[in-house]
Amino acid sequence: MSTGQIDTKRSEAFAEELTRGLNGAATTLMMSIGHRTGLFDTLSDAGALTSEALAERAGLQERYVREWLGAMTAARIVLVDADSETYTLPPEHAVWLTRAASPNNIAVTAQWISVLGQVEDDIVRSFREGGGVPYERFRRFHETMAEESDQTTLAGLFDHILPLVAGLLERLEDGIRVADLGCGRGKAILALAERFPNSTFLGLDLGNDAVEWARTRATELGLDNVTFDVRDLTTFDRDADPESFDLVLTFDAVHDQAAPLALLRGIRRSLRTNGIYLMQDIDGHSHHHDNLDHPLGPFMYTISCMHCMTVSLAQGGEGLGAMWGVEKAQELLTEAGFGSVELARLDHDTQNVYVVSRP
Repeated sequence: MSTGQIDTKRSEAFAEELTRGLNGAATTLMMSIGHRTGLFDTLSDAGALTSEALAERAGLQERYVREWLGAMTAARIVLVDADSETYTLPPEHAVWLTRAASPNNIAVTAQWISVLGQVEDDIVRSFREGGGVPYERFRRFHETMAEESDQTTLAGLFDHILPLVAGLLERLEDGIRVADLGCGRGKAILALAERFPNSTFLGLDLGNDAVEWARTRATELGLDNVTFDVRDLTTFDRDADPESFDLVLTFDAVHDQAAPLALLRGIRRSLRTNGIYLMQDIDGHSHHHDNLDHPLGPFMYTISCMHCMTVSLAQGGEGLGAMWGVEKAQELLTEAGFGSVELARLDHDTQNVYVVSRP
């Protein structure tokens, strides 16, 4: 197509948008580094510092810190005083970038870009050959997911998420049997086990490393009412013990499964008559055109393509992906045999939708 056939202003505006995207992606990588190295925390606590002073306080190499500061000042995240050659992190920025700011620390989420970038070659190969990328190829996945869970799940677990079900806190106090499926490092269920000693808890996950971490942490906390096992949930519809749980939880786990409908059928099978299934999953729609105004649309589709969808396909699964959407979720829950399916959204968590289902 010749340039005479296009709207030049529109084209140039699009190029500017792409350039902003490149700068945004680069900034996100440096945000991840700033979080992992503690630079945001150090700078926030100390006020104005030279690159040498910041490096010394953080225990890092000055040359790398200086270059990182260059990226942060160019991105207008860190402010520089040219005369004193000192750098500051404004408090208005720190409330979104430091560990003290959790659950609003966006630098935690920034880590996903580098985690996913590690498997780009595998993803390109899958585009050409099919199949998927297995869990074990994702270094730091469980570590990053646990930090994300701290912000989205643990931050609101007792005050917002559990109260979605009337009377649930009281039942947990009295003592019920609970399962967390696809529990990862089990932070949510560990918190529940610590808070509700009269209840018993089971965490299941495919990742051996994550389960070992959870077991170690349970021992450190002296918890004897929680157990963790490595389990492939692909055949949970057949493996689940009938009517064995009063409450089943999944936190951002169903869309990753090789056989999500089998998992949901197993959950339905495992619930007692008055049992409850509480699902947290990505809030979105099942069709691309309905997600045009999604505030994190490109980000969530990228995570879906480069992790959620591909790990399912690597197991020969359906590859639903993170953006399977509330419509598909409701369809599968109904097909799994749930008689009641209710959706809820929480102010503290704009990324997820919460679904309460009953037999």
